[in-house]
Amino acid sequence: MKVVGGLFLNRLALFLPLVLFAALTIVLLLGLDKDPSELPSVLVGEPFPSFSLPALHDADKTLDERDVIGEVVLVNIWATWCFACRIEHAMLNQLAEQGVKVIGLNYKDNREAAITWLNERGDPYAFSVFDERGRLGIDLGVYGAPETYLLDATGTIRHRRVGVVDDRVWNNEFRDLYAQLIAVQR
Repeated sequence: MKVVGGLFLNRLALFLPLVLFAALTIVLLLGLDKDPSELPSVLVGEPFPSFSLPALHDADKTLDERDVIGEVVLVNIWATWCFACRIEHAMLNQLAEQGVKVIGLNYKDNREAAITWLNERGDPYAFSVFDERGRLGIDLGVYGAPETYLLDATGTIRHRRVGVVDDRVWNNEFRDLYAQLIAVQR
C-alpha cells in the first residue's frame, strides 16, 4: 500500500506545476480588463493631506494645506524627469488659460531644472510646491508622475487620475465634476 500511495504522490507532484500555471493564468486573465490609470485612492472624499513644504520659485516661502483650500483646484504632480508630464503640459497650459486653477506639486526633482522647464514650456500653475523628497507624494499615495487630483473648495479630494490628463480624460473624467464643484463654490 505504501508503494501505491508513494506512486500517487509522485504523479501528483508531476502535475502540480501545471495546476499552479493554470491557476496563475486565470488570475492574470481576470486582471486584463482593468485600466491601470483607474487605480483606487482611499483619499477620494478625504481632505488634502497636511504638509509644510517650500514653494518651487521661492525656497524661503513655506506652503501648506491651507494654500490649496478656498476654491476648486487641480493639483498636478509633475517632474522634469517625467516624460508623460511633457505630453500633458500643453493641456495644463490650456486649462489654466481657460480659468482652471492648477497647483503644481513638483515631485522628487531638481529645483533649478524644474524652474527652467516651466520657463521654457510655460507655467500653468498658480504656484508649485517643491516636494524634493516626496513626503507629500507619499501621503497622497502617489504611484508616480503625472497624477492629478481635483479638490473642492473645502480642500476635499473629489477625483484622482493616474497618468496624463488630455482632452479625452478632461472631458470624460474631470469637466462635468469640475463644473458641478464650481457651481457649488459660487
